[in-house]
Amino acid sequence: MIYRLFNFILFLLLGFSIGFFVPHGLGAWPGACLGLLAASALTFFMQARGEILFFQWIKSADILNSSDQSGRWGESAYQVRRLFKQKEAELITSKESLRQFLSAIQASPNGVVLLDTEWHIIWSNKTASRHLGIDPDRDVKQLIGFLLRNPIFSAYARSHTFEEEVIIEGRENRTDHPQKIAVQVFPYGDGKKLLLSRDVTALEQADVMRRDFVANVSHEIRTPLTVLVGFVETMLNLSLSTTETNNYLKLMSQQALRMQTLVQDLLTLSNLEGSPLPSHSEWHNFDLLWLNCIEEANGLMRVLNQKDGTKHILSFFIDEELNGYELAGSLEEIRSAFSNLVSNALRYTPSGGSVTVSWRQREDDFEFSVVDTGDGIAPEHLPRLTERFYRVDRSRSRDTGGTGLGLAIVKHVIQRHDGHLHVESKLNSGSIFSLVFPNSRLRKKLL
Repeated sequence: MIYRLFNFILFLLLGFSIGFFVPHGLGAWPGACLGLLAASALTFFMQARGEILFFQWIKSADILNSSDQSGRWGESAYQVRRLFKQKEAELITSKESLRQFLSAIQASPNGVVLLDTEWHIIWSNKTASRHLGIDPDRDVKQLIGFLLRNPIFSAYARSHTFEEEVIIEGRENRTDHPQKIAVQVFPYGDGKKLLLSRDVTALEQADVMRRDFVANVSHEIRTPLTVLVGFVETMLNLSLSTTETNNYLKLMSQQALRMQTLVQDLLTLSNLEGSPLPSHSEWHNFDLLWLNCIEEANGLMRVLNQKDGTKHILSFFIDEELNGYELAGSLEEIRSAFSNLVSNALRYTPSGGSVTVSWRQREDDFEFSVVDTGDGIAPEHLPRLTERFYRVDRSRSRDTGGTGLGLAIVKHVIQRHDGHLHVESKLNSGSIFSLVFPNSRLRKKLL
């Protein structure tokens, strides 16, 4: 400011000096006054011109480029340009931070929907689209209630009580593929709302499985216990002959054995789920495992024959080049899986049918298969065969002493050994149950 005042005074003195000392016809003092007036007018003209150029530069789209002005207005332009560049850098930083923040929300496994005070959608991420069917672009400014036409959510929104989440069907919910979504609203700001969603299908299914498991176990144990209690009361209250007593004791023994088998299978499943995965460095002689499988199958066939006269054609085949191989993993688990498949085939194949057990090497893996000529299994039952306690024919399963856990055990065992269970079956044409082991689990026996 002082610098600009000094220049103005200096400019006036220059005009005064020119008017006073330079010869002209007006005289010294009139010339000096005229010089002062001319200097003042020129000064104000220059200031007005600078102001006009400055505001034209301010209004231009090229404000961030350097101005051609000098002096006070040039200095002002420089300060404005520096301020604009500073704000532009801050804006770029803010936009980058916002972009990263939105990218993080987009990557969230939870759905996020921002709502205004009237429940209109402000913004949503892609997860919310998968959960609730909201289009992030098309549905902006739409009422959330028009898109989520769910009675449970509608009642939840009207209640204005958002302390707890509610469970609704998801966008991809189908009868054969249920999807459950938990949603909860969090008010924020001045009446705005944040809606979060998360997929709880697995948790819901686990809860259903837990309830079903408890119900099935209770049912399976209750039946033999009821029989046992009935026989005990009969023996306590009635005078029975030796023959009748022996018959009752035999039936009681069968029911006790049934419960024992169920408990043993439950313990086996529990051990499989809670124990470490089988080692890749513990190798076992497969020839001995194969011989053990043959002995158990022949022993069970003799038991069935003695029990009800059931007879089968039992055959075993193994690729000759697989003699002398070793298998890595848990010997007891694999033996249990083999035994379950062979036992099922023998129990569910009618008398006179055939059961063929084979072990062969395929192009990329090894296969243990059991082929029977039983009644076969309808297609709708195949996807659920390995569920715990699932039975195609409940009455027949109880007659054969099955617990409904055998195939669940087999599935766990083969998955723990990096393989898979493959089932093929047709009604009245028999079934094929195959355990497929990866090449990494077998090797030629080392000398």
